[in-house]
Amino acid sequence: MRWVCIVFPQLALDGVQRLHPEPDQPLVLLAGTPQRRVVQTANAAARALGLRPGQSLTAAHALSKTFASAEYDPAQIEHWQQFLAAWAYRFSSQVSVFYPRALLFEIESSLGLFGPWPQFEARLRKELTELGFRHRIVAAPNPAAARVLANLYDGLAVADDSALLHALAPLPVDRAGLNPQVATALARMGLRTLAQVQALPRHTLARRFEAGLLQHLDTLSGQRPLALAFYQPPDQFDARIELNFDVHSHQALLFPLRRLTGDLSAFLCGRDSGVQRFDLHLEHAQAPDSVIKVGLLSAEREPAMLFELARGRLEQVQVTAPVRGFRLVAEDLPLFVPQRQDLFDDRPQQTLPWEQLRERLRARLGDEAVQGLRFHADHRPECAWQAAVDKHPCPTLNKVQRPGWLLREPTLLAEQGVQILMGPERIESGWWDGADIRRDYYLIQTRAGQQGWAYRSVGQSDGLWLQGWFS
Repeated sequence: MRWVCIVFPQLALDGVQRLHPEPDQPLVLLAGTPQRRVVQTANAAARALGLRPGQSLTAAHALSKTFASAEYDPAQIEHWQQFLAAWAYRFSSQVSVFYPRALLFEIESSLGLFGPWPQFEARLRKELTELGFRHRIVAAPNPAAARVLANLYDGLAVADDSALLHALAPLPVDRAGLNPQVATALARMGLRTLAQVQALPRHTLARRFEAGLLQHLDTLSGQRPLALAFYQPPDQFDARIELNFDVHSHQALLFPLRRLTGDLSAFLCGRDSGVQRFDLHLEHAQAPDSVIKVGLLSAEREPAMLFELARGRLEQVQVTAPVRGFRLVAEDLPLFVPQRQDLFDDRPQQTLPWEQLRERLRARLGDEAVQGLRFHADHRPECAWQAAVDKHPCPTLNKVQRPGWLLREPTLLAEQGVQILMGPERIESGWWDGADIRRDYYLIQTRAGQQGWAYRSVGQSDGLWLQGWFS
C-alpha cells in the first residue's frame, strides 16, 4: 500500500486568511488574556514588518499600525481539518485525521483512476492552492512514516520498504515523532539520528525506555500497523463567514459568497454528491436573519455555476439591515449524475449548456418566469400542451406531426397562395367537458415557404384557421 500525508503548517492562519478580501495584506492571529494580547502567528507580509510570534500586541503596534488581526481559535483548526478531509474523500475512501493539522489517505487503489503519482500530486497541489491552504506532501508505504517524513520533506515519494529505511535513517530524533522526553534522553546519550537509535539492540532499548519507543519504531518501518479511524462525510454542509465590518451592499458580499460556494463544491465532490437546494443566511446584529433560498431543478456541483445562481438570488434581495455574518446551509444533497456530453462537441466555446442557461435564467428572472412544456392526455391541440416547471424534457411524438409553436388564438388565413401539403387529419374530442370540437387539420405551406398547421371545422366553409407554425 501507499499512503499520502499532507501537512498544513499554518492551518489556523490559512483558515482566516482565505476568508479575507485582501489575503496579501499583513495579518496576525492573537491569543492570550485580555490584559496581555500576544501574537500567536503572522503571515509573510506581517513578518516583513518585523512582527513575530510571541510579541505582545503593544510591541507589535509599536512596530507598525498597518496590520489586520483576528482571534486565534483552536476550534477552527479542527473545523478546517474536517473540511479538508471532506475534500480528500473524493480521492480515497480511507481518509484519516489521526494527526493534528495533517491528512492521511491511502492512494494505491486510486492511482489507476487519477494517474501516476507525479500527475496525482500536481492535482492535489493545484486544488489545495486554489482552496488557499499551504501544505507539504509526502508519499510513503505506511501512514506513520509518511507523517514523520513530512516533518522535513516536501514532495518526497518513497516507493518501497527498502527505500523507506534509507529515507528514515537521517531523521533527527527530535523530528521522528518520538515522545519529547524520550527524544531528549536519546539526545543526551549522544544519539542524533533515527538510524543510530535503530542500530541499538532492541533488548537495550526495552530495558531503558518504555514499550512505546519500540512500538513507534516498528510502526515507522511498517512492521506494526497504525490503528486509524477513517473519516465519514456528514450529511449536510454548513459553513459561516463572520464579517469584520457592517455590509450594506450586495457587492461586498460577493467575495464571501464565492468562497462559500467554492467550499460547497469541494465538499460535494468529496461526497460524490450534488446540491439541489441550499439557503443563504444574512446575519444581522439587531434583526432576524435574512434567508435566501436557492433551488435548482437538478443536482449541480460546479463552483462557477453555484456562485452565479446564488449571486442572481442574492441581487434580488434588498439588504435592509447591516450584515455581520454570512452562512450557507445545504441539506438536500442527492447523488450527482454527470451530464452526457458528445465526444466531439461542436458548440461554440462560450455557449452555455441548456441546463446551466436554464438555471441562470431562473436565478435572474424568477422560478415562474422560465417554464417548459409537457404533454397532456388530450387530443385537442389547445389542451394537449401545458406549461410546466419540469427538469425533464418534453418527449417527442414519433407517429404524429405537430408544430413547435402554437398560437394563443387561431387566426383566419387568406387562402390565396396557401398550398395544402397533407391532410385532412380529423380530431373530434371534448364532448365530456362542453368544449367539443370537430376539425379537419392540414399541413400547409405559404408562398414564403413557411409551413403551418391549419384546420377547418367539419361542415363549415369559413376558410382555414391557422393553429401554429412548424420551426
